[in-house]
Amino acid sequence: MRNKKQDAFLKILKNGLSTGFILQLAVGPVFFFIVNLALQRTFLDGMAGVLAVTIVDFFYIALSILGIGKLLENKRIKKVFGIISSIVLVIFGIMIIKGASGNISIAIDTNSAGLLSSFASVFFLTLSSPLTIVLFTSIFTTKTVEYNYTKKELFVFGFGTGLATLLFMSSAVILFSLIKANVPVLLIQILNLIVGLVLIGYGGMRFAKALASSSNAGH
Repeated sequence: MRNKKQDAFLKILKNGLSTGFILQLAVGPVFFFIVNLALQRTFLDGMAGVLAVTIVDFFYIALSILGIGKLLENKRIKKVFGIISSIVLVIFGIMIIKGASGNISIAIDTNSAGLLSSFASVFFLTLSSPLTIVLFTSIFTTKTVEYNYTKKELFVFGFGTGLATLLFMSSAVILFSLIKANVPVLLIQILNLIVGLVLIGYGGMRFAKALASSSNAGH
């Protein structure tokens, strides 16, 4: 029979998982980028992307729990991170659209260099949004107040939240890899264009928001 500690652990883990899945439902550029990898390249490339985004999420979750999120409450630091991450997103978007303008072959080489490229692309794309720490910090602060979590319990909750990323993204890659054979190349090119435009638009809005916040701070 399970003891009270095990039950408490599982309850906190489930709470973290449910919170993580809710966050995953708000799909963003990284989700579409990973789906694009699974369709345009291979299942393994998609999973390499999933591994990358999961690692970055766990990294940001750990920083949030350790209180690093407080640093990003500084307006000047927040502005710098906002501008840099916005530029990175726009560059990624331009690169994707440029690639979509050429001929696409689904059968891309699956050697280690290709997988490393897929991993690195998603890793740096996800890493370009350090303000995610602020989101996680807000969530963990709320949960600490609501459930009176200790720091140890907060790490369990954070593990569940990060695990949701792995499960959700992996399921998406498996699903799109299964239907890939029925997806025409033209549709993949269109998806490339959409992903590129989403990244550019998202980056542009974040850039404008960062500049607006800095100008407001100056008044």
